[in-house]
Amino acid sequence: MEREGRAGGAASGELVTIGEFARLSRLSAKALRRYDELGLLRPALVDPVNGYRYYDPEQVEGARLVAWLRRIGMPLSRIGRIVALDASAAAVEIRAYWARVEAETAARRDLAMYLVDHLSAEGRAMSWKPGNTGSTDSTGNAGGAGRTGSSGGAENTGSRGGRGRSSGSGVPGGHGVPGGPGAVRLAIRCAALTDTGSVRTTNQDAAFAGPRLLAVADGFGEGGAKASAAAIEALKPSAWGGRDGALSAADLLNALEDTADSASRAVRDAVAPCADPDGSGTTLTAMLWTGSRLGLVHIGDSRAYLLRGGELFRITHDHSLVQSMIDDGSLSREEAASHPGRALLLKALVGEARSAPVAVACRPDVGLREVLAGDRYLLCSDGLSAVVDESELRAAVIAAEAPEEAVRRLVGLAHEAGGPDNVACAVADVVIAAEE
Repeated sequence: MEREGRAGGAASGELVTIGEFARLSRLSAKALRRYDELGLLRPALVDPVNGYRYYDPEQVEGARLVAWLRRIGMPLSRIGRIVALDASAAAVEIRAYWARVEAETAARRDLAMYLVDHLSAEGRAMSWKPGNTGSTDSTGNAGGAGRTGSSGGAENTGSRGGRGRSSGSGVPGGHGVPGGPGAVRLAIRCAALTDTGSVRTTNQDAAFAGPRLLAVADGFGEGGAKASAAAIEALKPSAWGGRDGALSAADLLNALEDTADSASRAVRDAVAPCADPDGSGTTLTAMLWTGSRLGLVHIGDSRAYLLRGGELFRITHDHSLVQSMIDDGSLSREEAASHPGRALLLKALVGEARSAPVAVACRPDVGLREVLAGDRYLLCSDGLSAVVDESELRAAVIAAEAPEEAVRRLVGLAHEAGGPDNVACAVADVVIAAEE
């Protein structure tokens, strides 16, 4: 009798069949059965005799949300978390997800443009060989695009061509330029410094400066200190010591990808013993020097800057919620400083390769930088960039005679601003190498 009563309720309109619910929700019956198995969208009643599924019409809005989220490509595991939230919290989660998608798309776009440039350059080189009758484009240049934008998440991609994300001025640099006969040999002189700050009692930031590597990492969560140290340590294997300016751009990009993957694995291993490994991790911004090129590895909201010709350019793009809101025009830079979600990262190295409330494990951006003698690079955690204005950063970086003086000045500026967070910074000068 109980079963008959419930079936009668369905027939009278209290519940609807799976076919009718599929029509109302714009989900197929097959998808509804799958979501039932996953516990994502349970029917109100399953007939114990024939297995027919019946749904409450009040479930339609939730089912439509699932359909919309699937349409934008969101994984079912993340959808399950979102549909359990209230509307405001769900909106924040969806914005964070889509900002991450856009950030990853931008990184893939930059890599695609690098490949266009790289292959176009090869085509031009072939067309210039004696006897080669390769075709030219409408401007008279053989090959193709010939852009000079950098790959891998730069704030702007080059002063000639390229597409800036948030600044009108072009960032100099781009692909590393290979050495050749008569090329000037370059080297880097560098220094790094970390500081606990004036408020925190422990330091989860890490920094390193050496002849082949410049890096900063900002750890968070229970295992933050271990995560930041592990990420940088993974970038220092002895194998890098054998790489020199003869390494091709393609080989260097592959090496950067391998190095970034090593850092991701190192962080997961370091925080695995934590009670909540998903909530522990680190940002990472690093430059690897091969003798003629700088390779950039970047994830999170630590930053890299280039001082060239008296101008300071930011060459990384923050993987953060507030940066995505600045990019789409829904938030000003002034409002971002006090936004309640300013600490939410869209990309970071975390303990588990699955979604986490604070960040999402994913691959760092990688790219190559053109270097010139006289360039000065600054890498820093947000313990510096979030409290010290870029004009002050520029003045301090210009005023310092040497990298060692620069990092001391910068940490001092963070303290003068209240030192609310740990600080990590590294500075490197590109110089003409001494004759051996």
